Amino acid sequence: MKVFVTGVAGQLGHDVMNELAGRGYEGVGSDIKEEYSGIKDGTPVESMPYVPMDITDQASVEKVLTEVKPDVVVHCAAWTAVDLAEDEDKKEKVHAINVDGTKYIAQVCKKLDCKMIYLSTDYVFDGQGETPWDPDCKDYKPLNVYGETKLAGELAVSETLEKYFIVRIAWVFGKNGKNFIKTMLNVGKTHDTLTVVDDQIGTPTYTFDLARLLVDMLETEKYGYYHATNEGGYISWYDFTKEIFRQAVEMGHTEYSEDRLTVKPVTTAEYGVSKAARPFNSRLDKSKLAANGFTPLPTWQDALARYLKEIEF
Repeated sequence: MKVFVTGVAGQLGHDVMNELAGRGYEGVGSDIKEEYSGIKDGTPVESMPYVPMDITDQASVEKVLTEVKPDVVVHCAAWTAVDLAEDEDKKEKVHAINVDGTKYIAQVCKKLDCKMIYLSTDYVFDGQGETPWDPDCKDYKPLNVYGETKLAGELAVSETLEKYFIVRIAWVFGKNGKNFIKTMLNVGKTHDTLTVVDDQIGTPTYTFDLARLLVDMLETEKYGYYHATNEGGYISWYDFTKEIFRQAVEMGHTEYSEDRLTVKPVTTAEYGVSKAARPFNSRLDKSKLAANGFTPLPTWQDALARYLKEIEF
């Protein structure tokens, strides 16, 4: 099986390529730069086939995918800078990447009769209430430009293809790239007090674990919408931060101990700052995974422990 992966310079694409290599599949990576520009960590992705492709260029997408002739496309590439997407001078580019690029890929997948996995987000919902969102819920009310464009990308896939998986994820962290954990570890070294919101509720997603699930999926024909984050219960960003520092101290990093570093919970309104509105309820119902025979992701606490051992901080 040949699998084409977009966005391999990012957190998830990097791990998907390594998971494919580990299972003996032929993976072809792609991103906008001429050469692979992700982390150099000695894993297979660095030496696997790589093809530059600008997903906003329809001719480029058509040419590259037609030449590669994949059996599956895992579309990880996206504009993910949520606040920056709100800028008037960025909205056209965000739409070109998240909507047009996705549509171009879906159209070629249809011609080639290949499967497509599209990664989406909890931000397609308005985040109201406390009930976990069902993957087949169509009550879409995105609060920001990022959510609007990711929803439009979902629709481009579902309206074009029959052989698709739309997988919504949230609070993503991985070895290759920036994320919340790395940010907290960095600011925790230079501050003695941090304020973190405690009224946005969800669950983190470790790309290493998610990559395993995505490859499990592409081996099947169990198409449709899914939610995939780590297990372990729903938490706030404040809860997540406290556990990050607790585990770091357990590993011997005493600079994050409570007697040196204070973490204070605040509401989103008190925190302010953000240009883009965030959903308060990012609880995603993942029961459809097990119902369709897929192994759920490990707990986020376990994922965090493994991740902290992987990175240098």
